[in-house]
Amino acid sequence: MSPLNNTKIEVLRFLLIGIPGLEKSHLWISIPFSSVYLLSFLGNFAILFCIKTERSLHEPMYYFLSMLSISDLGLSLSSLPTTLGLFLFDVHEINASACFAQEFFIHLFTVTEASVLSVMAFDRYVAIHNPLRYSTILTGSRVIKTGVFLSSKNILLILPLPFLLQRLRYCHRNLLSHSYCLHQDVMKLACSDNRVNVIYGLCAALSTMLDLVFITFSYVMILKTVLGIATPREQFKALNTCISHICAVLIFYVPMLSAAMLHRFGRNVSPMIHILMADIFLLVPPLMNPIVYCVKTRQIREKVVEKFCPKRS
Repeated sequence: MSPLNNTKIEVLRFLLIGIPGLEKSHLWISIPFSSVYLLSFLGNFAILFCIKTERSLHEPMYYFLSMLSISDLGLSLSSLPTTLGLFLFDVHEINASACFAQEFFIHLFTVTEASVLSVMAFDRYVAIHNPLRYSTILTGSRVIKTGVFLSSKNILLILPLPFLLQRLRYCHRNLLSHSYCLHQDVMKLACSDNRVNVIYGLCAALSTMLDLVFITFSYVMILKTVLGIATPREQFKALNTCISHICAVLIFYVPMLSAAMLHRFGRNVSPMIHILMADIFLLVPPLMNPIVYCVKTRQIREKVVEKFCPKRS
């Protein structure tokens, strides 16, 4: 592994580490990774196809679910080229510009998924608190405007990150800690002052934490509304509509917060743990969200079975 020289940023190369100590087994490791990517694509495309083709699913809840699937697809596609290139073809090098572009898309779809989950929490609150006015509060035009606003906000938030990385100078170290590029991973390699990157990266991370605060507040209000419902059966029915979303929130935030805590406080933890947790954060949500919604949401489950298993339906 040759060190980087003090050359212009356009000619820099970074080296991806993969899984240290298991370099000879990378080809075998590519099998579960490829399977996860394939299942993620099939699951999210199936949900998008069903929502697109079934008029009965043209409702705000399913529009938000389609946004979640698009975010999951984007997250998978962002990490796929370098991850499978590394494990399948033993390609360790990545051009600096490609690396900066990849970290932009990974962080963009990460904050987008957090934003979509927060809006879905508000959707569940409206559906439970005011079901008779649900269709008038969350109209199709408002859902579209919400999607455009979230996309614009997140693009403007994440867009400075690759430019902040490009302004840094990289002298000798070029070995990244994962099979893909992350902002916090790349900026640690700089030999120039990266305080602006640190501060702005924390601000970007804070946006996902604010989404988590909003989700928590929404569920406090949902619980308050549910406790005011007369019968336990109706209370259970109302809460049951939130199970899929709660699972999606846990699937997204638990790996992300675990990876962040390891990055901040786990200096004595094995690098293998850091790498596996980072891979889980990028791979598990896009895989599990379609499964959770197909299992727990009857309308989605029935339409998926009807579309892809007609004999069984």
